[in-house]
Amino acid sequence: PAGFCKDHDAAKFARRRQTQIKHGRVAMLVAIGYMTPEIVGKGSGYLSPSCSIKCEDVPNGIAAISKALAAGWGQLITYMSYC
Repeated sequence: PAGFCKDHDAAKFARRRQTQIKHGRVAMLVAIGYMTPEIVGKGSGYLSPSCSIKCEDVPNGIAAISKALAAGWGQLITYMSYC
């Protein structure tokens, strides 16, 4: 319906299908990761013992971005650059 298959190329269609399945799986994992702390609860340990940040101190969802340390963002960006 969107006109993505007008070229009738089976290889491009297969790639688009695989990509759509991958995106759907990632979206499902994100949804589970968002809901699990709300349902099960959070761990009782420390997220950062040196900064005395406990797991319970970090809010869920978008609000958790403000609690992330700069070093943690650096680690995340470094990891993503290699993937």
